[in-house]
Amino acid sequence: MVGSGFGNIFKIPELKKRILYTLALLFVYRIGVHVPTPGIDTVALASFFAKMEGTIFGIFNMFSGGALEQLSVFALGIMPYISASIILQLLTVVIPHLERLKNEGEQGRKKITQYTRYGTVILSIIQGLGISVGLESMTSPGGAPIVLMPGWGFRLLTVLTLTAGTAFIMWLGEQITERGIGNGISLIIFAGIVARMPAAVGNTFRLISTGEMNIFALVVLMVLMIGVVGFIIFVEQGQRRIPVQYAKRVVGRRMYGGQSTHLPLKINTSGVIPPIFASSIIMFPATIASFITIPWMKSIADAMRPGNPFYELLYVGFIFFFCYFYTAVTFNPVDVADNMKKNGGFIPGIRPGKRTADYIDRVLTRITLGGAIYVSAVCVLPSILISRFNVPFYFGGTALLIVVGVAIDTVAQMESHMLTRHYEGFLKKGGIRGRR
Repeated sequence: MVGSGFGNIFKIPELKKRILYTLALLFVYRIGVHVPTPGIDTVALASFFAKMEGTIFGIFNMFSGGALEQLSVFALGIMPYISASIILQLLTVVIPHLERLKNEGEQGRKKITQYTRYGTVILSIIQGLGISVGLESMTSPGGAPIVLMPGWGFRLLTVLTLTAGTAFIMWLGEQITERGIGNGISLIIFAGIVARMPAAVGNTFRLISTGEMNIFALVVLMVLMIGVVGFIIFVEQGQRRIPVQYAKRVVGRRMYGGQSTHLPLKINTSGVIPPIFASSIIMFPATIASFITIPWMKSIADAMRPGNPFYELLYVGFIFFFCYFYTAVTFNPVDVADNMKKNGGFIPGIRPGKRTADYIDRVLTRITLGGAIYVSAVCVLPSILISRFNVPFYFGGTALLIVVGVAIDTVAQMESHMLTRHYEGFLKKGGIRGRR
């Protein structure tokens, strides 16, 4: 069934063209990851990053697909764009002008996208300047300077290069979204994470060949990985459906409404934002402490590294907080209840208006608890596998949530293209629900 579904892809010229276009732009992105920024000793930089695992640099390096550890032209990756998008989302709650734009439909969305681009460039300039200044004071473990010719010439060149690289990635992402298949920004992050998988596989086979890992342990690990991925797919598509009934209304000689539908509430409404925020906040003190040689600061840095019980406890606490916080920011039960009331909709047994808003909020609070437990379990999984079972690669966490989520979105779009053209999808029964 799945094989015939994939075979149908090449029978649809438009879908085939979109997929090839997407793959071509992702290939361009991966080439840019290996183009270094001028004025850097790449060997000294690589040895420096070898001791930066478990700090905020490790997070940025993961999202940039390894570009940061090489300080390539794409070193900043797409993180400035994501940060600008999140900032604007949060500002729509407190700035009336942005809230009006959000409610204006397509034109308002275009304006917000324009503001996001400006914010991306501003953040890229700030981060590029910070990176260039920071690199001038850094040395490799052997004492070799990372920057060959420090000064304002190097700083301005680095800022210009990194900002242009981020702007180009942003353009690539928008082109993929518009002319390719899937969400371009998400696919770029997906490509960066997946590109590091061959190295993990090679390291695993190396450990098997040297006898440090046996075949039985590998089989158990593979079964566990398949089970975790299946569990993530199940939860990411999980919904709590609230029944909604629309009253009949007569317009002219025609009668409208009267149908039954539902309000779908996702179990993981906040997506991957909570673990990203949580890890960034926790690892920031560890990153600062790693540059300071004071003993008590070093003990703080050690306590704030993945695998330490204090770190894991704090990490889970922040994930719970941001799950509820981001859900409250992005989903407003009062607006949903008001829109439902204006269109003649109501939840059976619940009065329209405030009672409906309170009911939706109560249901959302309960399923957010389940979503927070799920996200915490997946994000703590890598530390357990590495520290307790000596797994030779990173599996789980934010990276796995992103990879599985983007894969679900992309396959759902491909499924939609095939079904609208009367071709058999990937699955004969049911289908793949998109995350949006």
